[in-house]
Amino acid sequence: MSAEAASAADLRPQRRTISPRVIAIANQKGGVGKTTTAVNLATGLAAVGRKVLLIDLDPQANATTGLGVPPDPNVPNSYDLVVGAARLSETVTETQVPGLFLVPTSVHLSGAEVELVDIPRREYRLREAFKGQLDAYEFILIDCPPALGMLTINALVAADSVLVPLQCEYYALEGMSHLVRTIERVKNTFNEKLDIQGVVLTMHDKRNNLCNMVAEDVRKFFGAKVYETVIPRNVRVSEAPSHGLPVLLYDLQCAGSMAYAHLARELLKREGVDVK
Repeated sequence: MSAEAASAADLRPQRRTISPRVIAIANQKGGVGKTTTAVNLATGLAAVGRKVLLIDLDPQANATTGLGVPPDPNVPNSYDLVVGAARLSETVTETQVPGLFLVPTSVHLSGAEVELVDIPRREYRLREAFKGQLDAYEFILIDCPPALGMLTINALVAADSVLVPLQCEYYALEGMSHLVRTIERVKNTFNEKLDIQGVVLTMHDKRNNLCNMVAEDVRKFFGAKVYETVIPRNVRVSEAPSHGLPVLLYDLQCAGSMAYAHLARELLKREGVDVK
């Protein structure tokens, strides 16, 4: 284990086992820090002693490569899970982060949207794949594709709640209304327990007046749903995926790592888990 990973592990509180919580990380707009948040939040939760499963449900496979796992269509992955060709336990792989496990993806997932059209109960495929399979984990994070298609619908139907990374710019804010409407439709039709777990402001530049205005508008609209933790623009966060590492392992001391560590602790508090 690297010195950075050891330092992160030292942050672990005394553990208390909790019921599995499934959180979809979703935003239909690309480039808002969705996968970056999924990878680093999962790492932050594992660093404080939680057992975490990250499911890469995005055909781009950025969460897979961001954890140093090469996409391999010959290995059971999230595509096989969604179409019913493999059980969850057969798709899970270990990562270099202690306590963090991954269901990787491959290029085959890009065809799942079409294949699911003719499958009965297509909206429930992921939810049904989870039945009786999640007790080994405390948090299951689903990295959704940047679209409101059938894969994202499956994630929302399977989830307890939705975490929305929101870039501090006008167009990202404008797109939130579409996502909120989709969440409401899924809640009313398929999953009555679904709710917005929180909104995370990402790529924030405090020197930029527009960033500050968008952040203020989001807090006015969503109120306490918006996390206090704000993820700043940070070069080290952008560099980390090219090394196949979460930023918490790539550079533990950078501003981005510190923000994601704080975000993990804030999420645990929201979920009622004691954090020392």
